[in-house]
Amino acid sequence: MRTTPRRHLVWLVALLASVGLVAAACGSDDESSSSDTTAATGGSSEIDFGALSGDLPGTGATFPKAFYEEVIAEFENVSPLVVTYPGGGSGQGKKDLAAGISIWAGSDSLVKDDEDLALNGKPWLYFPTVAAPITVSYNLSGVEEINLSQSTLAGIFMGQITSWDAPEIAADNEGVTLPSTAITVVVRSDGSGTTSNFSKFLATAAPDVFTIASGDTVAWPSAQAANGNAGVAQLVKDTAGAIGYVDYSDANALGLTFAAIENAEGEFVPASLEGATAALDGVTVEENLTYNPLNAPGAESYPITAPTYILTFVTYSDETTVENLKGWLTFVLTEGEQLANSVDFANLPEGLQSKALAQIDQITVG
Repeated sequence: MRTTPRRHLVWLVALLASVGLVAAACGSDDESSSSDTTAATGGSSEIDFGALSGDLPGTGATFPKAFYEEVIAEFENVSPLVVTYPGGGSGQGKKDLAAGISIWAGSDSLVKDDEDLALNGKPWLYFPTVAAPITVSYNLSGVEEINLSQSTLAGIFMGQITSWDAPEIAADNEGVTLPSTAITVVVRSDGSGTTSNFSKFLATAAPDVFTIASGDTVAWPSAQAANGNAGVAQLVKDTAGAIGYVDYSDANALGLTFAAIENAEGEFVPASLEGATAALDGVTVEENLTYNPLNAPGAESYPITAPTYILTFVTYSDETTVENLKGWLTFVLTEGEQLANSVDFANLPEGLQSKALAQIDQITVG
């Protein structure tokens, strides 16, 4: 059921008031190492979404695109502010923010030293929003379930394991009849935070096998490439023997089959929101609100769980842009969190959500 603008505002004020009370009770605790540590929140105590106006363009990661589209659709019910998010990939989002093409960017990867986001020396902020599994989706007729150890998965994407009945895959799947179908590896063609997180997982989990550099773009030894998560998902669906890394939302939308991946405890865990939530439990949060749930400990943790962020500058040139951005971020981090599960994303832990809300007040005119 859609919420009316008045009900939105009442609910938001109540939530922020409750967060403020918790913060007051916590006093001046400045610990930032755990996601379940509640921090004080400034976060604009009262926002009239109906008073916001104009345009607020964003570009970036396709990994959270389904989530932002859902939140934008809900936001349209309470505000005339036009928020857009066509995707384009994490790399493109960072470039567009630096060039002033967009006001905010979506990214699943952090800003590197060689990415000129700090345009003219302007600092930026990370706002964590949701998390989700990166699935290892495959197309193999007659095989509905398959396990892949960390070293086997790395060997497949390094081009060292080339058929589905290879001894490494067979060792992970005792009693399963595997066809001799050739493996087609499918990867992203664009600069991608999904690629960054997936390749960082391989580099961490199987460093002796995955010996190439990780990042938004990777020099895969042998692969077919497609644009965006949706493009990889479609190519896997259309190609017999294919395997590719795809965000949970797009993989579910096309009905793809997921492999169960070995986690840090040696358990084979399929992609799920429950597995992603387990990976977030107790994760270490850095001072800038970034965190790394890849290969997280815990028997139930899905090992390729990825965070995603909204990137903004600390200062903007006019008050209208600042107020619009503050309103949008507040909506994403409150009402948006309530929508996350419905489009296959895991919510932020409450402590991290509170810290992100508190950070909104750092955005100013300057």
